[in-house]
Amino acid sequence: MKKRVLSLLLAGLTLLTLSACGGGSGSGGSGSSGNKDAAFRLSVILKTTASEHWQLIMAGCKKFESEHPDVAIDIVGPASETSYDDQQNMIETTLSNGEVDAIIIAPLQSETAATLIAGETRPVFALDTNIDAPEIVSFIGTGNEAAAKLGATEAVKAAKAAGWETIECIEIAGVQGDATNTARMNGYIAGITENGGTFLAEEIQYANAVADQAVTCMEAVIQTHPEGIAIVCANNDDMAVGAVRAAESSPSFANTIFLGFDGSTGACQAILDGLLTMSVAQQPYEMGYLACQTAYDKLQGKDVEAVVDPGIEVISPENAQARIDKVNGYLAGMN
Repeated sequence: MKKRVLSLLLAGLTLLTLSACGGGSGSGGSGSSGNKDAAFRLSVILKTTASEHWQLIMAGCKKFESEHPDVAIDIVGPASETSYDDQQNMIETTLSNGEVDAIIIAPLQSETAATLIAGETRPVFALDTNIDAPEIVSFIGTGNEAAAKLGATEAVKAAKAAGWETIECIEIAGVQGDATNTARMNGYIAGITENGGTFLAEEIQYANAVADQAVTCMEAVIQTHPEGIAIVCANNDDMAVGAVRAAESSPSFANTIFLGFDGSTGACQAILDGLLTMSVAQQPYEMGYLACQTAYDKLQGKDVEAVVDPGIEVISPENAQARIDKVNGYLAGMN
């Protein structure tokens, strides 16, 4: 029964991803705002539009636009989080567009983005992942290291409660070298080690932020640790669910704590179904809204904070349904 439920869950996640990919005009884009007479035009360049996390950020941006008739927001993003050249082209195109008043970038490669925006005089904002450049006015996003540390701390508690005496953790990571991936990894390491566990850094598995590769990575973990392991943490929820799918038929992993990151509706349902253990939830809708609010305030000459953090929460069976209801409400508002 669990296998059937998990298969349906993964199918749902896949459909959501496909709908996100197909929702816009152009390569991964959401299309341009129809408000041609707006006083302020913002350009938002995402890492991708192909996941619930980014769809929620888009929903937050569009909500802000709907509330501000003097603002037009163009949102684009490549097809995947490894489409580096596509995003670079999007950044270059935006920078050459003289009609854009402010630019918001969620960089796939922070160093590349920093090089591209060098000397830009219009206000530029980093979204989700920071960009180390003097042109950046504000970073709007989660403190990824602190969030991952909190999740890992809760995972150690859960592992001890599940009866594990030796607390070891393996991470199924995202894209190697990505700044957000690195920050979450550092947080996981700190949360595990500071609470008496061991993070097996030499056994990190990179799955490029997608579920299918996470399945393969988890199969490798099972072969290396047939006795099971206390904690498997993942860089996002899709990978965490993929890892659960791969381990479902291995009895030695029945009590393993599987920790995701993002708090997606699919992950929340997996938690309610007893498949996934927990997830660290960002607030992407709020992140998108606040990014546009910060850029708008700056354009109006107001002072803005250097860091705008929408906050985090750890999703467990106690609050998973409330999270689902909130996210579904945000997504429904886009239609």
